[in-house]
Amino acid sequence: MTGVLNVYKEKGYTSHDVVAIIRKITKSKKVGHTGTLDPDATGVLPICLGRATKLAEYLASADKTYVAEVILGVETSTGDMSGEVIVSKTVDYDKNAISNAVNSFSYSERGEYMQVPPMYSAIKIGGKKLYELARKGETIDRPPRPVIIHDIKVLNFTPEKNAFTIEVKCSKGTYIRSLATDIGQMLGCGGTMGELVRTQSGIFSIDNAIKLDAIKDANQNGTFEQHILPVDKLLPYPMVYVTNDELTLALNGNPLPLSVVNTETTPGDMFWICSQNDQYKIIGLYSREDKKLRAKVML
Repeated sequence: MTGVLNVYKEKGYTSHDVVAIIRKITKSKKVGHTGTLDPDATGVLPICLGRATKLAEYLASADKTYVAEVILGVETSTGDMSGEVIVSKTVDYDKNAISNAVNSFSYSERGEYMQVPPMYSAIKIGGKKLYELARKGETIDRPPRPVIIHDIKVLNFTPEKNAFTIEVKCSKGTYIRSLATDIGQMLGCGGTMGELVRTQSGIFSIDNAIKLDAIKDANQNGTFEQHILPVDKLLPYPMVYVTNDELTLALNGNPLPLSVVNTETTPGDMFWICSQNDQYKIIGLYSREDKKLRAKVML
């Protein structure tokens, strides 16, 4: 069983909880997710199965889209409403100022956005995960990291809550909690993240994500595999079928001559190397480097 399942993660589950549930359903040890969602967040969480776990880093590097609530006048220890309130200020709720502050984070306005990751995150500094230090009450300096906000806009205003909702299309590694904090600081009143929904992760959309109860039902009625997207649909690179001699090279992860591709190539082009023998239909993902095709991921 190899491919990716587009899971709708509900509130109350960690990303690791979802992996454990899918592992139990599939009776497979090779199960992994492609980008952590906080327990209180909901939405798209692609789960890799079988040999597709080797592609997790490629899928995790895809752009993401979120819909998030930003609550003004408060900052918390975690950057969301699950944490302890550490700052509380009066809010001058000016819709034009809010829109201008939000829009200023887009790539078209500022280019790369240098973002400081929150203490409650899985990033390692000095060999230790930040959230492990945060749980001990420690706070350390975190170097800002460049991320890209491709597009950001206010979807609606809720002045009675001193809140508003934004949609954010961003690069891998963007923390929406940090973005909410930075928007609040720009407005001079502080801010924290409320509700968060991931609506898109690469090609995976919330529109066709499947909830855990539906996955369990599908497993019981024998339709589970219908929900698994094959690897060549996830990363739609050209399929290249190799001869028996080339297959031997490919199965060992050795470089292949450019002649196996019948079309013109440029450095960096990616290809699925395949055999016409069903036993080894997709061998791996190869990339053109210099005058060879070299293995990037062996399946």
